[in-house]
Amino acid sequence: MTPVTLLFGTRTAFLVFLTLGMIATATAWYFVLSRVLVGARGPAWLGATFCAYAPAMISHANAHPNIVSQYVVPLIIWRTVRLADAGRWLRNGLLLALVIVWQAFLNLEILLMTAIGLGVVIVALALARPALRGRARTFLAGLGIAAAASAVLLAYPLYVQFFGPGAYNGLSWVIRGYSTDLASFVAYARESLAGDARSATGLAKNPTEENSFFGWPLVILIAALVWWLRRNVVVLALAALGVLFAVLSLGREIRFDREGTGIPAPWALLEDLPVLHSVVPTRWALAITPIIGLLLAYGAERAREVAARYPARRSQIRFGTVTVLAMALVPVLPTPLPTKRLDPTPEFVTSGAWRPYLAGGRSLVTLPLPDTEYADPLRWSAQTRLEMPIARGYFLGPDTRPGKDRIALFGAPPRPTSSFVATVRRSGEVPPVTAENRREAVEDLRYWRAGAVVLAPQERADALRQAMTALTGIEPVHTGGVWVWDVRPLTG
Repeated sequence: MTPVTLLFGTRTAFLVFLTLGMIATATAWYFVLSRVLVGARGPAWLGATFCAYAPAMISHANAHPNIVSQYVVPLIIWRTVRLADAGRWLRNGLLLALVIVWQAFLNLEILLMTAIGLGVVIVALALARPALRGRARTFLAGLGIAAAASAVLLAYPLYVQFFGPGAYNGLSWVIRGYSTDLASFVAYARESLAGDARSATGLAKNPTEENSFFGWPLVILIAALVWWLRRNVVVLALAALGVLFAVLSLGREIRFDREGTGIPAPWALLEDLPVLHSVVPTRWALAITPIIGLLLAYGAERAREVAARYPARRSQIRFGTVTVLAMALVPVLPTPLPTKRLDPTPEFVTSGAWRPYLAGGRSLVTLPLPDTEYADPLRWSAQTRLEMPIARGYFLGPDTRPGKDRIALFGAPPRPTSSFVATVRRSGEVPPVTAENRREAVEDLRYWRAGAVVLAPQERADALRQAMTALTGIEPVHTGGVWVWDVRPLTG
């Protein structure tokens, strides 16, 4: 996406990545379903479309392009199936290693779930079909090559991620509490045709994590399909896998209809294990989406076979199939993602008026400092191609404060001044400013290497302006659409 970013900006790159990622996901699933798993175009189209545009995928499309870009997952399945090809264990193992590495750089959570899913299905096949065991040696040889090659290629990146200077020891307790409400499995997502924000609120932690909203008709249909196709070991393995992921997604305590039940869930025994302590529990439910897509494809293919077997009733069978699918899938059809017009970037940024203040490696401090709720300064910096450095930001990094054990934190660890400003922003009132507050403000501005503090138009701007003036003793100047405090005399 680098050329798109440089030519058209970050927002365009984000939207292109998001849109093409979903299209590529549907295309890759169609390829694998039609050529490898099912072998028929119609059922493959049905399954691939659900895998790419199910409610969970649309939910994540609000913010997570790397999660909705799952086009490598079907390629991993394809290359894993090909490991059993006679005489090509080395080539197939290396090809599998390459797609594993590719997915690792897109999203490791998805890679972990894919590996678990493939493991369950392969073990089920090996136990249920003795004829396949004769190809076990070739399969295991290729798998060993894939494991060794991917381990070599990923050794340094994974070392940096898990042990490097920016590494963290698991997610925060709050994020690890992002679990699936049991009632959400039969509810509709806010961006589904049958859903809305009011009915979905509270069943998921936020609009980007509605991973399990399938609705009663689809849940009943999938249960019926599993029963109908119960002689197919792959279907039974997929069903067991779906139940496993659903149970894991419940988190440490089962919740039902927005209320805790007090009943512990199995995840409570697993959430502190290495690697698993960095998984958001509710995202296990995200892995149910491709399982349902596969089951829909297998079911449609079976219906097609039945129609071919009974040509006299072909029209009735097709009509019944289409009717049942419509009843289950029309309510979960996606609606357009919500959009809003962003506030214009201040002229102070677009004109380059910030440059003299930031000479010599200084940074810009914004009021409030950027976080999960106020990301405008990140957009401003991106519009300057990061030539305008800003203090703090929105990212996952280790909490380096004493006693925090480097647990993941959204943004940098708080400083006294960032906390003071956040309090003013929430309350709209300025607490009494003490000499200690002023001393801490100078220390923090020096820590941030601040050249200027700016305040753009926003709610409670008057309180924020009063607070920073009291902290620094400097009267701001209104220029380029923002209030500017020249703090270079304070920071040296």
